[in-house]
Amino acid sequence: MSAPAELTPALLKKYPLPPIGAGDKNARGSILIIAGSRDVGGAALLTAMAAMRAGAGRLQIATVDSVAPHLAMAMPEAMVVGLAQGRDGGFAPSTVKPLAERAAMADAVVAGPGMQGNGHTAKLAAALVGNGNPLALDAALLRALPQRREEVQRSACPAILLPHAGELASLLECDEEEVEADPLAAGCTCAERYDAVTLVKGVNSHIVAPDGTAFLYKGGGPGLGVSGSGDTLAGIVGGLLSRRADPLTALLWGVWCHGEAGRRLGEKVGTLGYLAREIPGEVPGLLESVTPA
Repeated sequence: MSAPAELTPALLKKYPLPPIGAGDKNARGSILIIAGSRDVGGAALLTAMAAMRAGAGRLQIATVDSVAPHLAMAMPEAMVVGLAQGRDGGFAPSTVKPLAERAAMADAVVAGPGMQGNGHTAKLAAALVGNGNPLALDAALLRALPQRREEVQRSACPAILLPHAGELASLLECDEEEVEADPLAAGCTCAERYDAVTLVKGVNSHIVAPDGTAFLYKGGGPGLGVSGSGDTLAGIVGGLLSRRADPLTALLWGVWCHGEAGRRLGEKVGTLGYLAREIPGEVPGLLESVTPA
């Protein structure tokens, strides 16, 4: 296994984002965010804010009925769709088909933040990867993938997986200690097993492509270890996907923007104490600082 390349602005220039151009919102793509549950409705909001700050053109959020009205008021830029809610506060089994149908019409999909995992989560994950459009999976949907490994492998577009150590251990069906002992090896195994672009979150983050190409990001700082931070990362990545960046490019830029946003907030606010909702506001300036005019 070769040493991973360090993720820096110089490296990002080798993976350029698609040009912005002078088009309208349709030219920057549409994103569907499938997120939230009765108890964690704010995850959908954080993901959506980050997607728009990363440059997505049109935003649609699918969430559970109890959250939808509040989310529509908090995020007036979005079309918010409320779907049936189960007793556990998550999506009801009847929502799998309509969620997959909506996802098929989007240029990019982020699914999982704040979702309640339950008996039909694996079916939803399989339906989403079966659409074959750009897709980033997080949280509860990651834990469902071992049951649907072959469907993920067959997807026309490699999925992006955004696990922390516990979720990666679930994906690999191993102990979390094994992941923490060698996160790069775990990321490589996951990327190969699922034919997916994989992030291994941590103090140092590793990004691995299905062919084994690996990258290391050392920045960010401890302030990013805060509730909701992962939701904003998923949103940034999804926003870049909607702009038609390929999965590896979207993840590289997403990880760098998320980490550098944390670094900037650490300088402005303090090493600790800033909020996840403040992260998206740093993203446009960061993108502009590296993207050629």
